[in-house]
Amino acid sequence: MKIRIVEGIDAGRAHIARLRDPQETLLPERVADRLRDLFGRSLSAEEAVAQIVSDVRRDGDWALKDYTRRIDGLALDSFWVDASTLETAYHALNVGLREALHLAATRIRSFHEREPHQSWLEWDDEGGALGQMIRPLHRVGVYVPGGTASYPSSLLMAAIPAQVAGVQEILAATPPFDVDQALETGQGGAVILAAAHIMGLERVLLLGGAQAIAALAYGTGSVPRVDKVVGAGGLFVTLAKKQVYGDVGIEGLHGPTETLIVADETASPVLAAADLLAQAEHDPLATALLITPSARLAEAVRTQVTRQLPNLARRTIIEESLTGQGAILTVDSLDQALELANEYAPEHLCLLVAEPWSAVGRIRNAGGIFVGEGSSEALGDYVVGPSHVMPTRGTARFSSPLHVRDFLKVTSIFAVGDVAAQRLAPAAQRIAQAEGLTAHAAAVAARQE
Repeated sequence: MKIRIVEGIDAGRAHIARLRDPQETLLPERVADRLRDLFGRSLSAEEAVAQIVSDVRRDGDWALKDYTRRIDGLALDSFWVDASTLETAYHALNVGLREALHLAATRIRSFHEREPHQSWLEWDDEGGALGQMIRPLHRVGVYVPGGTASYPSSLLMAAIPAQVAGVQEILAATPPFDVDQALETGQGGAVILAAAHIMGLERVLLLGGAQAIAALAYGTGSVPRVDKVVGAGGLFVTLAKKQVYGDVGIEGLHGPTETLIVADETASPVLAAADLLAQAEHDPLATALLITPSARLAEAVRTQVTRQLPNLARRTIIEESLTGQGAILTVDSLDQALELANEYAPEHLCLLVAEPWSAVGRIRNAGGIFVGEGSSEALGDYVVGPSHVMPTRGTARFSSPLHVRDFLKVTSIFAVGDVAAQRLAPAAQRIAQAEGLTAHAAAVAARQE
């Protein structure tokens, strides 16, 4: 296959606008048929999730076991994997993989420990004080995607910032699998269990999809209710997070992953193509884009994509992704490339240009900026340090990557001294009266001399 080339800023703008156009969720035919078999009638994704959430909220563990049996094909007596099994999984891994997970965990923790998260209190000279009391959430649920692949990195990237924040209890949930078989091979779900052991988690919850989010949000007989659910997942997980928000906190609604590369004529076409392919292998709905003012580079990258693709294990997924969303956009200048990048507001923005640091300050909207050819987005997915849970679908215009503050709550402290109370009272009374809240004005007046 050949990745498309879109010429000119107007055509490029139209392409990224199409990618950002909110459309009704259209399910693949096989998924729609699966829902029809599951529920006995045709349902949209939103309707199916609403049914699952309602059933779990009403029927608790019975609904969880029923959906796990019907959706995942597993009959589980317990959803929990205990600490001893997590340790067994850890020792089942080969030494090199264990060391890699330890390195990742150490770097992620080191980065997030630098984030400020302290309470403060400041006394004034009128006998009062103002401040903020910052406290961690008590219990948090971390969803770790599964299914076609296992993602221990997603557990580390979401749960370690929670630990740094001081969250007392972290419940990690991942789609169910045959634990005994995973332990025998030391692969698949066993790597997630091992990562949980490295972090010191006491147990892991074998639940996936909307039913996992509902269980964490509302609690069941065996699953405690959490204060917040974090982590990326597929369509049904995202819709479930959207539907339970308000009853439980969430950190964001994550769509398919996306990378945008800004490259000039100095960039290596081999590396740029490798980065596009790495992004595209995540998911058929993943987006891999390159914007460049160099027509020569555009053609060279397209040639490299075609050349490198046959050697990749997830070739079919990559082809679907690049055919559906991928593109190389050519523009007149680096200025135009950065303009389009800011409009797109990507999850990952990679700067493969001669002077990348000069462009960093011009980026307004991005989940993460990868500076220079050595800073590959794939490296950031695992071991650089910042959490790879980042805003997608253009939400980088107003939201941030997962961070320690996602697991903290702020309580404001009001301690007004007598002198300040007398000085501030007239203004408060006037505003209260203007709003028609005479009881407020009276409550202030009652404290005046």
